[in-house]
Amino acid sequence: MKTRTKVILGTIGAVLLLGPFLVPVQTSGTLTKEEAAAELWQGRSKFVEVVDHEVHYVDAGDPAADRLILLAHGFGASAFSYRDVLEPLAEYGFVIAYDRAAFGFTERPTSWGDVNPYSAKGQLQVIDELIEKFGVGKEVYLVGHSAGGALAAGYALEHQDKLKGLVLFAPAVYSSGGTPQWLNWIYDIPQLNHLGPLAVSSIATSGLELLDRSYNDPSQITDETLAGYTAPLKIAGWERAFWEFNKAPRSLGIAERLSEIKIKTLVITGDNDLVVPTENSERLATELPNADLVVIPQTGHLPNEEKPQDFAAAIIRYIQSQE
Repeated sequence: MKTRTKVILGTIGAVLLLGPFLVPVQTSGTLTKEEAAAELWQGRSKFVEVVDHEVHYVDAGDPAADRLILLAHGFGASAFSYRDVLEPLAEYGFVIAYDRAAFGFTERPTSWGDVNPYSAKGQLQVIDELIEKFGVGKEVYLVGHSAGGALAAGYALEHQDKLKGLVLFAPAVYSSGGTPQWLNWIYDIPQLNHLGPLAVSSIATSGLELLDRSYNDPSQITDETLAGYTAPLKIAGWERAFWEFNKAPRSLGIAERLSEIKIKTLVITGDNDLVVPTENSERLATELPNADLVVIPQTGHLPNEEKPQDFAAAIIRYIQSQE
């Protein structure tokens, strides 16, 4: 009986330990990043190597302009989210909208050197290197949305001397958006790490539900919008990259340091933001030492998409006020 019990327990243990590795983990994507980007952007795509991976971006305006406007998107989005404001903003500087690691058409590495490009540290370094490459001798305005807004605020905390202005819209600064750092070890359990891409693949559908919640009027979401948001899912290996993004530490501890951001800041929010509540942005504008607040009516989490003219006009007025 004891021998039989040992055999049963040993078999169960083997299944638990080895079973996950028998589950095939495949990607739904079939294209390279270049192929997928070309389909969506029709020749406007560009890539630049920073932090040991190729970052995808689109630009507008004159590269020789004396002002750089750098646009960082939020969770689940990409440079595509800024498509309707690139040209209006380009009247006031050289505009770059880039794709953060794990999103859009930026390279999705599965190994790296000293800096994990999916981590907060890595993403802040990407911003810094983009500014070094494109902003030398220019006034730099950093614009960040949602999680990208948290990154923009985090960058301002460390590099205010490199910025002329800071625009945070619907910024997620009161939550880390990631797993507590002390719990990150669980992701490195081999069985979980193997199955991880399967676990996060549901973002292909849940991401569209988030898009619906991000609009005050979801009927404005067109087929073109849906195509733009789902285009990166055509890239082979997107699931593994998104798993690596979820594993990476992203806490920035911004909320406790807001008083350190001294530069003039513009905070923008929609009046019906269900993702980053409108009152959070209103609170942020009062807690920053030197901030103005713009609330765009009948707008949700994506004022740059729902009300691009109002959104661009708010940034342009802010830039003009800095002259």
